[in-house]
Amino acid sequence: MTSVTYRDAGVDIEAGDALVEAIKPLAKSTLRPGVMGGLGGFGALFDLKAAGFADPVLVATTDGVGTKLKIAIETGLHDTVGIDLVAMCVNDLVVQGAAPLFFLDYFATGALEVAAARRVISGIADGCREAGCALVGGETAEMPGMYAEGDYDLAGFAVGAAERGALLPAPIRPGDTILGLPASGVHSNGFSLVRRIFAAAGLGWDAQILGQRAAALLMTPTRIYVKALLAIHKQNLLIGAAHITGGGLPGNLPRILPEGCGARLDAPWPMPDIFPFLARTGGVAAAEMLRVFNCGVGMAVIVREAAPAMEALRAAGEQPFRLGEVTAEPGIVIAGQERLFGG
Repeated sequence: MTSVTYRDAGVDIEAGDALVEAIKPLAKSTLRPGVMGGLGGFGALFDLKAAGFADPVLVATTDGVGTKLKIAIETGLHDTVGIDLVAMCVNDLVVQGAAPLFFLDYFATGALEVAAARRVISGIADGCREAGCALVGGETAEMPGMYAEGDYDLAGFAVGAAERGALLPAPIRPGDTILGLPASGVHSNGFSLVRRIFAAAGLGWDAQILGQRAAALLMTPTRIYVKALLAIHKQNLLIGAAHITGGGLPGNLPRILPEGCGARLDAPWPMPDIFPFLARTGGVAAAEMLRVFNCGVGMAVIVREAAPAMEALRAAGEQPFRLGEVTAEPGIVIAGQERLFGG
């Protein structure tokens, strides 16, 4: 009988080993105080005391990149989806007052293409360095028959910590100011609708829109807000923050508001041109745009005193703008929303 191997079944162990060797320098570049050991073990160790915490509370998140991956796969633009993956996780940590400590990724594909996978994981390392967290491990799963040729999926897992008395949100009350931190674009939510709009309009990823190639514009990575938010949190200026992802402002702001409170947001605010383009090209109503996309607000930040908080955010490299205020009435009211998309 002819001997059958794992490679005959579609799994290349040598390719997996080659990927591990290729990414070891990437992981090493993300090391931070507290990391114990390196890649290759059955688990990752982290010393909270060595990281400088006295009475820490651990905070954990997990997320993915969603169907934005389809554009990466169809265009070969694999270099920034790893940044998206990290951003989706660590931005959810920092809004709870936690500093990201370490990150693990899960990369699943039908047949491992080492060069493409290394580009993805290089982006993950880039995101980890920007967020100040260590890439301590992960899993590469080669599963023939589960994915079409060239397809892959990503998931990320981040763990952070905060001192027990520094968790967010702090008490929020009517009259508190809501600031916006700009988004770089669509980030990593709503791409099923983006793809539907492009398909219905007969636009390919090579189409020229808003002065550049559509794929390059849409693949702009999600911004990472960790260092700026931690900076103002350390100055006792931050009361709460909401990462604006799927559900938009109406869906994410209520997650941090106390019972009985709401918010009034005043439009227009600074917005990348991609959002009016999507609304106009797809015939998407303003309310639906606001429910699906971040619409230019990557992070909503609640502060008691606007002026010093804005000054501190600018010093941290942000361009904050006034978005609105907390109200004593439940619900999110967006005044002037019809002006947001050129209506």
